[in-house]
This record gives sequence, structure tokens and C-alpha cells, in this order.
Amino acid sequence: MSTDDAVRRLLRDALEVYGEDPEAAALLRGYTERLDGPLRVAVAGMVKAGKSTLLNAVLGEELAPTDTGECTRVVTWYRHGPVPRVTLHPVAGEPRQLPVRRVDGRLRLDLGGLPAEAVARLVVDWPTTSLRELTLIDTPGIASLSTDVSARATAFLTPDDAPSEADAVVYLLRHLHGSDIHFLESFRDAAAGRSGTVNALAVLSRADEVGAGRLDTMVSAWDVAARYREDPVLRRLALAVVPVAGLLAQSARTLRQAEFSALRALAGLPREERERLLLSADRFAHAAGAPVDPEVRAALLERFGMFGLRLAMVLIRSGIDDPTELARDLARRSGLGELQRLLDGQFQARAAQLKARTTLVGLEALLRERPRAGAERLAAEVERVQAGAHEFRELRLLAAARTSGLPVPAALGAEAERLVGGAGVGAARRLGLADDAAPADVREHALAALRRWRTLAASPLTDRATAAVCEVVARSCEGLVAAAGGVERQRLVLRAEPAGRGRPAGARTADTAAGPVTPGTPAPRGTSASPRARG
Repeated sequence: MSTDDAVRRLLRDALEVYGEDPEAAALLRGYTERLDGPLRVAVAGMVKAGKSTLLNAVLGEELAPTDTGECTRVVTWYRHGPVPRVTLHPVAGEPRQLPVRRVDGRLRLDLGGLPAEAVARLVVDWPTTSLRELTLIDTPGIASLSTDVSARATAFLTPDDAPSEADAVVYLLRHLHGSDIHFLESFRDAAAGRSGTVNALAVLSRADEVGAGRLDTMVSAWDVAARYREDPVLRRLALAVVPVAGLLAQSARTLRQAEFSALRALAGLPREERERLLLSADRFAHAAGAPVDPEVRAALLERFGMFGLRLAMVLIRSGIDDPTELARDLARRSGLGELQRLLDGQFQARAAQLKARTTLVGLEALLRERPRAGAERLAAEVERVQAGAHEFRELRLLAAARTSGLPVPAALGAEAERLVGGAGVGAARRLGLADDAAPADVREHALAALRRWRTLAASPLTDRATAAVCEVVARSCEGLVAAAGGVERQRLVLRAEPAGRGRPAGARTADTAAGPVTPGTPAPRGTSASPRARG
């Protein structure tokens, strides 16, 4: 039985136990719907970190308000729907539909006269492919001067004694502050965060400001992000740190033909005139004699920033003469592509595990807070699923690697972290290969890794803690071999049994087959990734 099937069966059993409790039954049905729905990813960060701008870049449409109006103080959900629709959910009363209005291509949200404090959430349904597999949630600023705004974001993302509404979080930081660390620690310790670091990504936002808008600004931003990735505190709280020039990413994804024409006209200026125009934001917006009106230049500056303007003109002068090609190149250079790769490889690929983990923790809380006949049996089953599912064992091992470290040499520790999905859950990423690696190369490296970790697990010199790590990693390797279509037979020497347990002392041997075993599926007796003898 798969982990997903086991969790769904637990929910059905829990509904039988709590069928006469309407509130608990509604909660359990909500968990079932959550398993069926897209992964929920919250975008969080301090005030003015660029959350809404980054969200628009990921969506490829300007749906999230980026001003300082009342709507930015409300938790707003963006999910896939067949037709555009905006629904306001008040703190008290029934939900109501709001008008859908777009101005200059941007969605305009208003609260229908209600103050932000009276609104529980806004839900924007939109027919865009970006939201088919991912529901994005824009949150108010953490550590806001308004304690009400900050408390609203914190209560949504890290509620007391309940799973977070979000399965994962993309956290934006401009500089690493104590408030950033405090929030990430709270999210990790919250219900959905108990899977460790696997549900948080950190983004060095507004990365174009790191180098003051120079053409090499993203190089500087990547250096800063690399230092943050090695920070021992942040490393245990987030899977990765990636720099993104959010303003440029948003404008690249929503580039308009008129903007491209204006940029091409400015790029055609003689070098000396062009460089003078790009000396500062004030000069660009107000200098006389340019072939583009000051109003248009001011709008370009607001949309692209100085870094984006300089980069766009360099690319146009290098030969790009198509708005689609320019948009694609600008988006790639903004860092958005790496963020989307991480969203796909770390969150989307783990969507089932993250949603199941959230559900199990919510079920744990319900059983603990509302004990009744049958609850103890369910609690034991929850614990069994959490302990036995290989996906969760991988998550725990990855969390240990990022926090306390693994009881293996450093080089093996880095390999173990990678093999259990620390760099992405695709086979090539786990094996340290290029994404387009040939299937034969994937199989060859998977078999080599399997033999290496099996041998270490079986060694009589391997202590119990190290062997436990090896067993998890070897099971992951078995899954890679099976997925690559490989079945390997291998003769292993098992650890000697202690005398006096009904078996003679001494080593024994067994033939084992490394497949077809997939992560989360118990191996047949004698074929486990753990070749350690059992009494």
C-alpha cells in the first residue's frame, strides 16, 4: 500500500471514530480535499521584501497588488479556476463575490468597503496554467510596524496546535535578520514544518539592488546567496537560497510590445548618449533629447529598474530583435528560472509527501486534543505510517543532515544528502548527474551507489547509527535502480548473529535482488536495503 493510500485509509477510519462530531468530521473531510488538491505554497517575508512582485513573476500575470493598499494586508489565495473570479471571505458572515477589474493589464482588487481586519482571506480563481499544480498564497509582511498585520501572517502560517494552511513556504529576505530566522524556525516547528527543512526555500529578493543595478549585480547576488547557503543557522531552516531580481522577473514575464519598442529605440542611441542616460534613475527619467518621451521612460524605470534597463539594452544590442526572446532571456538572468526549478524539483516532486505529512500531523493533533474510543488505535497507526514510509524516512534523514549532521564521513554525508533528495528528487539530481543524463548512465551510477551503501551497511565495522543511515540511503538507491529498469543480484555477507539466540554464532550469506523495490514499498524478506541480520 502506498503512503497516500495509507493516509487516506486513516482518514476514513478517523471519520468513523469522529462521525458524531461535526467539527472534527468537517476537519477530516478538509484534509481529504487537501490531499486531492494542488500543493499549497505560501510566499512570505518582511514588509517590502517583494512578495507580490515575485508572485506575479511566477504566475506570469500581474494579479497580486504591489502597492501599499489594504489588499496587501490580507492573506490572498491564487488558485486555478475555469473563469476569473474573486471571492472575499469575511471574518464574520458569508463569502461574497467581488468584481473582476483589470487596469493596464493589472488585476485591481478591493475589499468592498471592508477594513482589512474584517477579512479572513481573498481567493482569486484564475485560468492560468501556472496554478494547475500549485496554489500560491500571498501573505502580509512579517515584522510589520502594524502588529495586527504581522500577527495575521504569523497566525496563518504558524498556527498553534494545528497544521499550517501552507504545505511549503518561499521566504523572501533582503538581508538576514533575526526576524527572518525566528519566522523560519516557527514554520519548521509548526505542524507542516515537522518534516524539517524540506518545506522551505529562501529567496534573496530584490537581488538587483545588491550590486546597485550594475550589469554584474546578479553575480554579486549569487555570491551573497552562496554565503547564506553556508550559514549554519539558515542551512537547517531552508533547502536552498536563490537570488531573484523580482522586479525584472515580473516585467520580463509580462513584457509588452510597446515596452520592447521603447527599449529598442533607446538601445539604438549612440554609446555615449546611452551611457549618459543610464548613469542614474533621475537622469534616465528626466533627461531631455531622448527618442522616448519622459513619461514612457518613467514607466519603464518603474517596471524594470536600472538593472533591467541596462541589461535589456545590452541584450538588444547583442542581436535580440524579438520581444519573446528578450522576455525569455531577461527572465532567465533574473534568477526566476532557478527558483522555478527548485519549486518543481523540491516542492512539486514532493507534493504527495508534503501534503500527506501535513495531514498526518493534523490528524495527530485531533487525536490528542479530542480523545475517544478508537483514538489510541488510530494514533498507533499514524505513528506506524510515519515511521515506516520510506518517503518520511528520507525527509527525516535530510533534516538530520541539515541540522545535527550524519554519523558518516563528510564526503559520504554529502552524498547521502544528495541521494535522499537534498538537491532535487529526480534520479539525475539524486545521482549528481546532468538533468539530461542518458538512462544507461543513470542506471550505472544508481547501481554503483547501491553497491557502495549496501557494502557500508553490511560492514562489521559499521556502528548501528551509521548503519541506520546507510539503510535509508540504500533503499533510496534501490528505488533509483528499479525506476531505471535494473535488477541486480548480489551476494552479501551479513553481520554475525550473537550466540545464544537459537542460531550459531558466525557470519551467514544470502543472495539478494535489488529490485523491483521502490521507495516506500517494503522489500521482500532477504531483499531489504538493510543487510544487517535480525534476531
